[in-house]
Amino acid sequence: KAENEYTRLKMLHTEDMQSELYKEMLSRIKETDLSVPVRIGNYYYYSRTEKGKQYAIYCRREGDLGGREQVLLDLNSLADRHAYLELGAYEVSPDHNYLAYSLDTTGSERYTLYIKDITEDTLVTEQVENVGYQLAWANDNRTIFYSVLDEAKRPYQVYRHIIDTDPAADSLVYHEKDEAFWIDIYKTRSRKYILIQTDSHNTTEVRYLSADEPLGEFKVIEPREAGVEYYLDHRGGTFYIRTNRDVENFKLMVTPVRAPAAKNWQDFVPHRDSVTIDDFDVFLDHIVLYEKERGLGKIRIINLPEKSEHYVEFSEPTYAIFRDKNPEFCTHTLRFTYMSLVTPKSVFDYDMNTRIRELKKQYEVLGGYEPGNYRSERIWAQGRDGTMIPISLVYKKGLMKNGTNPLLLDGYGAYGLDEWPYFSSNRISLLDRGFVYAIAHVRGGGEMGKYWHQQGSFLNKINTFTDFIACAEHLIEQKYTSSQRLVIYGGSAGGTLIGAVVNMRPELFRAAIADVPFVDIINTLLDPSIPLTVVEYTELGNPFEKEFYEYMKRYAPYDNVTAQDYPSMLVRAGFNDPRVGYWEPAKWVAKLRALKTDDHLLLLEVNMDAGHGGPSGRYDYLTEVAFQYAFLLDVLGIAGSDVTDQ
Repeated sequence: KAENEYTRLKMLHTEDMQSELYKEMLSRIKETDLSVPVRIGNYYYYSRTEKGKQYAIYCRREGDLGGREQVLLDLNSLADRHAYLELGAYEVSPDHNYLAYSLDTTGSERYTLYIKDITEDTLVTEQVENVGYQLAWANDNRTIFYSVLDEAKRPYQVYRHIIDTDPAADSLVYHEKDEAFWIDIYKTRSRKYILIQTDSHNTTEVRYLSADEPLGEFKVIEPREAGVEYYLDHRGGTFYIRTNRDVENFKLMVTPVRAPAAKNWQDFVPHRDSVTIDDFDVFLDHIVLYEKERGLGKIRIINLPEKSEHYVEFSEPTYAIFRDKNPEFCTHTLRFTYMSLVTPKSVFDYDMNTRIRELKKQYEVLGGYEPGNYRSERIWAQGRDGTMIPISLVYKKGLMKNGTNPLLLDGYGAYGLDEWPYFSSNRISLLDRGFVYAIAHVRGGGEMGKYWHQQGSFLNKINTFTDFIACAEHLIEQKYTSSQRLVIYGGSAGGTLIGAVVNMRPELFRAAIADVPFVDIINTLLDPSIPLTVVEYTELGNPFEKEFYEYMKRYAPYDNVTAQDYPSMLVRAGFNDPRVGYWEPAKWVAKLRALKTDDHLLLLEVNMDAGHGGPSGRYDYLTEVAFQYAFLLDVLGIAGSDVTDQ
């Protein structure tokens, strides 16, 4: 609370700027809006927002979109008594009569499960506490499978619940005893099987059960093998399996449902050295592969009856594509989402037979936004070992590369996750003030395939940080900015990145925002009682082993704080954060205060009502973005009203 008050006082003079930024960002948002409806059976399901309300309202219409709206869940009414509200599971039963959903009201990611009779608009099941955020319905419309959390907030058990029975009598159907693994539950698109998937950061194992026999026993597809990942879907008498078994960038294999063990797996789409298969969808007549080549996403369509294939084409130099909701199995329409640094979120329906693409909705940016006024690029920086690192960037047209532009460099680089070049209408407030926005696609992420992830994990983790520094240096060399105008941002594992690079090269950056940063790595990983600690051993290594301990000591942000000048810094934490305990950023800031030799601004802001993801309400989120932007503008000496002409 004392740190929060100190931060408030130090930022008091920016309140007008914060207010200006908030109004600016809000003015671009269509506050009353509707998602693209998704058809499931004879119903269209969608969510909508209303002006002045923080949360979404979930609805459906029967028959066609002109039918009567039925509100299934209004999160605004449920949030009345809470400062935080997050929806976890949201699954309608196969007969469309029941809704199972879960809510987190603290940000701790411990959810409470509810089951609602949506024909009568009444709750039918007493609330079940301490559940995960996933569940699956059996085909009897009365049985659901859900996960519960252990003391470290890891989904570790799966229970079976039957409607109209006491949750206290729910049956345990699976217990994951290895603390390095967590549980996911889902149903195949064919609706034939319920799957329990156990994951670490580099190993998986899948169990399956006929959705028509919910009282049956889950069977394992193939026992786990360290370093081998496999992911499952179903069609007819075949399981389709995406795996890195004996390869690096994944391949797609098939196996008979009656004999699913690995000894029976056969190649369907072979491995390729230059292309990663990131994900896949299985439909009655089509297989869809989500691939990446040289860091760019691709959609590959395989037409099974015609034994043909093609790619969906995209033309921008850097962009992001995402799987959308495709619940129907017997369809030739694929829905996907596309966006780029200049193109707003766009939802497409793609006919996989005719290859015709239909734009269902491009989310509106109010206030006269013109994509043609901005330019996106993809450039490459050379890492210290010669590896070429991709950088996605965007700026307003007419920008001069003279070294005077403010530039915000974003980075993550962990768990094989992609840092996609996504669109943000909020970011326009920076671009219109002359900013360049850039993403450093550093090793540790998944942008360039599994190899890219491996080269930024375990005993290669330092590559993540040196890659980011190389990207910063390249942007300066190419005169996009200078060290006095370069500001950086990273959250969670990206906060590890920020903490490491400000220790290694503090003079390179003018300011930094570290959002819920994982910075006290060694102390956390030496305490297995802290949530997610043991899971992290499969990404960074186990510091109880001397080799990993000594390697972590070379880069761990907290341990490497030293007596030197640091950039101005804003550090943010969530009091209920289960992923990065609030004490990590708090003690990091304390150590920085004790040792740093400059008088640059150092602020710690702890959200006392939220967790890892920050505020849950959409207006509260905008307030936080405005605060962060005001911090950067103030440090750089840019007035809030310094907006360039269109």
